[in-house]
Amino acid sequence: MRAYHDDEWGTACHDDRALFELLSLEIMQAGLSWRTVLHKRAAFRAAFHDFDYHRVAAMADDMDGVMDGLLANAAIIRNRRKLEAVMANAGAAVALEKDGRTLSAYLWSFVDGTPIEHDIVRHEGVPCSTELSRTMATTMRRDGFRFTGPVVVYSLLQASGMVNDHERGCFLAPEGAERTEPIQ
Repeated sequence: MRAYHDDEWGTACHDDRALFELLSLEIMQAGLSWRTVLHKRAAFRAAFHDFDYHRVAAMADDMDGVMDGLLANAAIIRNRRKLEAVMANAGAAVALEKDGRTLSAYLWSFVDGTPIEHDIVRHEGVPCSTELSRTMATTMRRDGFRFTGPVVVYSLLQASGMVNDHERGCFLAPEGAERTEPIQ
């Protein structure tokens, strides 16, 4: 958990594959502990071709056979809706490319390409969703993404470094943190 916090969570990520992985893992985490997801991360990488979203999108061509195999895989979280969402989201990411956009450019456009830095005094004060995540969730669903409600989207914003919610006193918190966006 410490390595994930210190080396990944909240670090600006612009890599399409890594962003797809974060989105997929945030979907899997919904309703569960992050520790559970991290312990299953290697198995998810194996099941989803290291989160190569082109290959994951192709999995949907044999949805029944693929789903049977995924649901039989005790090493991953076996929630049909979440698994179907990962494959649908891979297709949405591929569709973005066909429109001349990358997944990174698409996601970062919601924050105008610049991380939003919050002044977090205590982590208990961090919201589950914000106006930004609600707007982003609506747009993502319109663009073919699934299981991307405001809470999952806000978790993605945090994990990918689009929003810096590191608590004051954390070495990753913004220097002299001042709110650049009200937390709602």
